[in-house]
Amino acid sequence: MPTENNFQHDELSRKNPGERLRIADLTDVVPPDSPKWSEAMAQHGTSLSQAGVASVVFLHGSLHGTDLFGMQRLDEAGGLKRGYSRGVSGVDALLAAMREERNGIPLLPSGLKPPLPDDGTMKHLLDEQIGDAGNFTEAYVESFRRTINKNLPHPISCQRILWSCEHHHLGRALAAIGLLDELHKRCREQDLGVGRRVLVYAHGQAGLILALVSNMLCPSPITGRPKLFNILSSYAEQTNQSELADTVKRIESLSATTTLLNGVVLDIVTFGTPVRYGWDTSGIGKLLHIVNHRNLRTDGKNWLAKMELPQITMEMPIAWGGDYVQELAVAGSDAVPMTDLAKAANKMVWEIVEPYDGFERWLECARRAVRFPSEGRCLLVDYKDSTGSTNPRDHYYGHAVYTRRHALLFNTAQIDQAFYNP
Repeated sequence: MPTENNFQHDELSRKNPGERLRIADLTDVVPPDSPKWSEAMAQHGTSLSQAGVASVVFLHGSLHGTDLFGMQRLDEAGGLKRGYSRGVSGVDALLAAMREERNGIPLLPSGLKPPLPDDGTMKHLLDEQIGDAGNFTEAYVESFRRTINKNLPHPISCQRILWSCEHHHLGRALAAIGLLDELHKRCREQDLGVGRRVLVYAHGQAGLILALVSNMLCPSPITGRPKLFNILSSYAEQTNQSELADTVKRIESLSATTTLLNGVVLDIVTFGTPVRYGWDTSGIGKLLHIVNHRNLRTDGKNWLAKMELPQITMEMPIAWGGDYVQELAVAGSDAVPMTDLAKAANKMVWEIVEPYDGFERWLECARRAVRFPSEGRCLLVDYKDSTGSTNPRDHYYGHAVYTRRHALLFNTAQIDQAFYNP
């Protein structure tokens, strides 16, 4: 993507990424909280601190109750009564396996649906219902905080943020505004400036929020930014959300003067994020995309997923090829906003960030089988989470393993090596 990406969609290139790519296996897992584990985490904490990392933010959503594969929009765009297959064998079976009421992923208690509040009660509920499956639990974050700070005179702060889980363009754009506001406050409260870094871990669609953030932080006066801010500001005013309107105006003003983070560098790691929005690297620091992946191809292109119909419907239930949510929740899929005003605003954001629409375009994007964006370093990891189980709650189609506590040290080591201690 160009330096001034201006909210363009990723080009979905299938070319060999070359030196950007590394491949690894999760092996020889050290038991969490063991002396060896704690000491290794402490060493990585020292490395992060020496590199200037002052804060780590864990951004995540919920696997339950959120239409993980984005079937709502595909149903609205195509409709079963019109027929999905278009002559492509296996498509209907694949979509049936992805549909919310058929994919085996439970709903949240009491019918809870997005937007989910970022509060202690909701986070506690997720920790009880989901555990560490695609969820940065309180225990996970506390374990990270305790061990990386073991030998540091000035502790690295750690924060867990639950985004609203509104899996559509408007929801992600509003989440990007909220995250930037939170990062601005954090830099101000901790008196952070030039020479300091904030590291963000973003799971799943939370990574798309960071892609939008990267475009918002572009130091050049790109044309898409005022358009997007205007849409969000108008939506806030139309829906009588005065606090949101104030936040949008504040972020717009700060981004125009490039003082939003007060000179602090933003480093980003995404875990299993579908390839959709393009990234602008001119206003951020380091960027790494980690994807759960097992090579099933026979053409030597091991950096691509395998997307062949109808075989994929047999692979998905045991997460045979890795992360199927990352592979399939691409352009054209999404949740549908609940109100007419939200739908109208979503359509306007859509026209800026994603040119793809309709079932045929979704199928085209999915079949490209691209595992990571055109910008940033890439790490394909076999997390060994395909055990033959057909129970989605054991693997959530390969999308849950990134936040498992047994993978915490491994992920920390990979990030440290890629970013701060090559």
